[in-house]
Amino acid sequence: MSFFISDAFAEGAVSTDALTGLLPLVLFGVVLYFLMIRPQVKRQKEHKKMVETLGKGDEVATAGGIVGKITEMGENFITVEIAEGVEVKYRRAAVESVMPKGSLKDM
Repeated sequence: MSFFISDAFAEGAVSTDALTGLLPLVLFGVVLYFLMIRPQVKRQKEHKKMVETLGKGDEVATAGGIVGKITEMGENFITVEIAEGVEVKYRRAAVESVMPKGSLKDM
């Protein structure tokens, strides 16, 4: 009737309590993988693919919220025209999304 002291076992004996003690930890790891890690990796792959397919003339929205049209492309940088005669240089990875053609005409 000891609640605070666990039973003593001989050395080398397999305790089922030790195995069942690891079960919640393993389940937590599996749930963490499927709910957090796997979706994040999928989003990273989609973003990388989108950045690789950027082209001159695409209308984009940056991570900072600025929208514009790509006028020049480099290996790591792009030039985005945000207003007539105003161009800003961004890293390609800063592009958050590609907008549908004609989105900037509404502005």
